[in-house]
Amino acid sequence: MIEVLVVDDDPLVARVNAAQVERVPGFRVAGTAHSAAEALRAMEASPRPDLVLLDHHLPDETGLAVVQEMRRRGLQTDVIMVTAARDLATVRAALRQGVLHYLVKPFSFAGLRAVLETYADLRRTLDRDGTAEQSEVDQIFGTLSAGTVPGLPKGHSPPTAELVRRALVNAEGSLSAQEVAEETGLSRQTAQRYLKLLERTGKAGLSLRYGDAGRPEHRYVWAPRIG
Repeated sequence: MIEVLVVDDDPLVARVNAAQVERVPGFRVAGTAHSAAEALRAMEASPRPDLVLLDHHLPDETGLAVVQEMRRRGLQTDVIMVTAARDLATVRAALRQGVLHYLVKPFSFAGLRAVLETYADLRRTLDRDGTAEQSEVDQIFGTLSAGTVPGLPKGHSPPTAELVRRALVNAEGSLSAQEVAEETGLSRQTAQRYLKLLERTGKAGLSLRYGDAGRPEHRYVWAPRIG
């Protein structure tokens, strides 16, 4: 079982997130915490959790400050940020500090389950003995940021696919190709091409919206949010 510490300043949200974690096979909640100080104490307790679902907005410190203090103390617990903080400065800082994934609130149970299941796959891969080929290393380093598109077809760029993926993940609802283009700075044609690829590979869902003109607008949503 993967032991998870759930950290959120709101006790009700922490309980809801903990209940969702318990619904995912192979995961068990080791405890909850509502402040940076509580989280650090829980991470130093025995047995130590394997994974922390960490909110950024805590009453005494930020989540990123918690990560910094964890590493200073030599705590190697894996971290997935679960937060409403959407600003790119916070996202960049989380990436640089070794946070494995960044799940933006509000999210569905399906979205959380997908991240946890991918994390479990990553742990199984890393727990093996032996050596890794470059293709396996590429897969390991891309595992949690993907949900992305594994095995991109020739002529498709991983950074561009990630831009489009993030636009869908961070959206509160469905997006059109034009809206994705405006969000990412890509051309509409490029956004449409990558959206179609995400839809073909099951990473995005497609719906049609009919307007006055009669021609339906194609709208896309990140698949783990469906349902």
